[in-house]
Amino acid sequence: MRAVITVIGKDKKGIIAGVSGELAAVGVNILDISQTTLQEYFAMIMLVDMADATLGVPAIQKKLDIKGKQLEMQIKIQREDIFNAMHEI
Repeated sequence: MRAVITVIGKDKKGIIAGVSGELAAVGVNILDISQTTLQEYFAMIMLVDMADATLGVPAIQKKLDIKGKQLEMQIKIQREDIFNAMHEI
């Protein structure tokens, strides 16, 4: 299964390292990543492979919520099929 992770907030050092470290710790593989900054704001979207994940999406979201509070960022994970369904016209 694949999932989409979004990260939004004020830009600072360590965002990518912090998020990717949390994912690696639970066996999630990053397939693709795109990030940009708009003045002082940071936005990132990641496509990840959950095949070897040791936790499910709800438990990973809890870990990302904690990391998001530490980084002062909003971090969300959604299964790819749900993400796609929400963004269809």
